[in-house]
Amino acid sequence: MCGRFALYADYGALLERFGIEEATLAQASYEENYNVAPSRQIVAVINDGERNRLGTLRWGLIPPWAKDEKIGYKMINARAETAAEKPSFRHAFKKKRCLIPANAFYEWKKGQDGKTPMLIHMADGELFAFAGLWESWKSPEGEMVHSCTILTTQPNALMAEIHDRMPVILAKEAEKDWLDPNIQDPEILQKLIKPYETAGLEAYEVSSAVNSPKNNGQELIREIG
Repeated sequence: MCGRFALYADYGALLERFGIEEATLAQASYEENYNVAPSRQIVAVINDGERNRLGTLRWGLIPPWAKDEKIGYKMINARAETAAEKPSFRHAFKKKRCLIPANAFYEWKKGQDGKTPMLIHMADGELFAFAGLWESWKSPEGEMVHSCTILTTQPNALMAEIHDRMPVILAKEAEKDWLDPNIQDPEILQKLIKPYETAGLEAYEVSSAVNSPKNNGQELIREIG
């Protein structure tokens, strides 16, 4: 699964990297986040059919038919293998896909002494994007909540030593098609969501301070051990 990640890139670098032409997330509202946790508002990129837009979505997808927003706590991830078929995700898979920018993500490696937090990032240090799905839900009080989930897939060789799942990291050349709302063929989309190449990622141990979402600073991404 993917339950924590980090986004600390410069605001301008975000706009340039993802070709943003419109941003509802103002620079003054953007903050570096070294411990992004579920249920929070997270940075996301969508395409409205004409341009890429930068904004925020609540992490934990709430389907339009949900009676209670609490269902979102269980939907921070969606399995890439079945998302196109599951009632909770199939509409979004077809029409409401997004990119979720990140500099790194965390996973916990099981061992004899417990779980060890690991940080995984691009070998070249560059920004990347998770494949995400988003939806809009109207609360009984009439409030509109826009939420999202991160797709997961089988692990590559690096991740297999850490966990049995990994988030779907899109290749740069796949991001445009993933965002394109005109592409709705599941077969085309499934080809985009696959384990990222092992050589492109690096992983190392980090402080257990990342276990608590209350902790949020540069020290969380430093290698230890």
